[in-house]
Amino acid sequence: MSQAFFEDLEIPEPNFFLEAGSGSHAVQTAKIMAAFEDLCGKERPDLVIVVGDVNSTLACSVVAKKFLIKVAHVEAGLRSRDMTMPEEINRIVTDSITDYFFVTEESGIKSLIQEGKPKERIHFVGNAMIDNLFSQLKKT
Repeated sequence: MSQAFFEDLEIPEPNFFLEAGSGSHAVQTAKIMAAFEDLCGKERPDLVIVVGDVNSTLACSVVAKKFLIKVAHVEAGLRSRDMTMPEEINRIVTDSITDYFFVTEESGIKSLIQEGKPKERIHFVGNAMIDNLFSQLKKT
C-alpha cells in the first residue's frame, strides 16, 4: 500500500524500509525499535525527525534518544486528553523526549507550554495534511 502513496503524492521513496509489518502495539513497536536500532548504529544520524502519533513515532524516538540523537517531532503537542487512545500515549511519550517541537496547530503550542516545554524549542510550521490537500486540489 505504501507504494501507492509515493506515486499518488509524487514523493520520493525512503532510503530505508524497516519492514516491521503489523501486529499488536508491543510486537510492532519492538520490531520497529530493533530495526531502527540497527539503522542508527550504521548510519549515526545527527537528528531523527518523527511524524504524528503512530507506533513508529514512539519507537524511533526512544531508540534515537538512547543513541543520544536529537529528536524533532512533527505534529507535536496535539492532545486528545483521552488516555484510552494508544495514539495519545505515543504523543505524550514522544513529546517527553523530543528536542524540537514542530507544531501544526495553535492548540499544540498551548499544550506544550502547559507541559513546561521551552518556547524557543516550539516552532509553528503549519499542517502538512492541509498543504497536501491544496496541492492535490490543484491537480484536479
